[in-house]
Amino acid sequence: MGPRDGMTADGQAAEPLPPLLAEALDGFGRHLAAERGLSPHTVRAYLGDVGSLLEHAGRIGVGRPDDLDIGVLRGWLADQHATGHARATLARRAAAARTFTAFACARGWLARDPGALLGTPKVGRRLPEVLRQDQMAAVLAAGSGLHGPGAGGGPRGPRAGGGPDGAARGGPHDTDLRRRARAIALRDTAIMELLYATGIRVSELCGLAIGDLDQERRTVRVLGKGGRERTVPVGLPAIRAVTGWWRDGRPVLAGPRSADVLFLGARGGRLDPRTARRVVHARVAAVPSAPDTGPHGLRHAAATHLLEGGADLRSVQEILGHASLASTQIYTHVSVERLEAAYRQAHPRA
Repeated sequence: MGPRDGMTADGQAAEPLPPLLAEALDGFGRHLAAERGLSPHTVRAYLGDVGSLLEHAGRIGVGRPDDLDIGVLRGWLADQHATGHARATLARRAAAARTFTAFACARGWLARDPGALLGTPKVGRRLPEVLRQDQMAAVLAAGSGLHGPGAGGGPRGPRAGGGPDGAARGGPHDTDLRRRARAIALRDTAIMELLYATGIRVSELCGLAIGDLDQERRTVRVLGKGGRERTVPVGLPAIRAVTGWWRDGRPVLAGPRSADVLFLGARGGRLDPRTARRVVHARVAAVPSAPDTGPHGLRHAAATHLLEGGADLRSVQEILGHASLASTQIYTHVSVERLEAAYRQAHPRA
């Protein structure tokens, strides 16, 4: 939430903004949501960071957007640094400030853009921990045995009183609950296979409609960040898993709220990303040798394994839906680390 919601990006009570700055922040929010098509979560993050900047400006006597200059921006970041914020946070907030000042300059609220002079703190890029191919195969194999009549929403079946998505056994409706538990297990297997096969984001998976999967061409149509649509190839195991869920599992959970949504929650509505994350963590936890990871970890694994298998970087960029090739290049470092480790382990003169 941003200052217009009563809170700052740091979770503190927000001070009222001068009217012209408040109008500028509201206009910026509308621009992000309507013109740039960003998600509500991303818009809130931008507004929180820019709201913090404008609060700082208001405290030092700035009441109009055209009074913002590089000194105000640097003073704000210096205050952020003094309160102990990490370099990654400072870099993100500097980027948000530059986006806002560029917007304000384009609207004529600023004569020149001070954000262009604002440097970004250098952030050490941490390489993601990626499941090896054998670990990923073990995770998917462990999930394939969960489709029996007692299967539940996680690798160990439902707990007493309900599984992670509300399935349970026992009581007068035991048969119906077992059918629902098996349906959820089919869905969870399809989630795992599709996330790994395509490298799509969890939000993209939850937004899929039935018609987005082309079984004949083995592709899925995905609506990504900024409303950008792309077509991603899908492997045969994932096609089979999703088809099994759609044919045998989805009808069990479907209800009035299901419409043409591909992945459903236990109550028949669109699958919530938080549920998908719980599914991934639970399935990975069933393999002791695999490091704990979530949907984004499967995205990392898909990209790394593609590059290890010989895919070119540009193709992986298209599959992942990265706007910039620089976002994809991190996976080349992951692959090189694997090669170096294998060399040190296997070469007699390493």
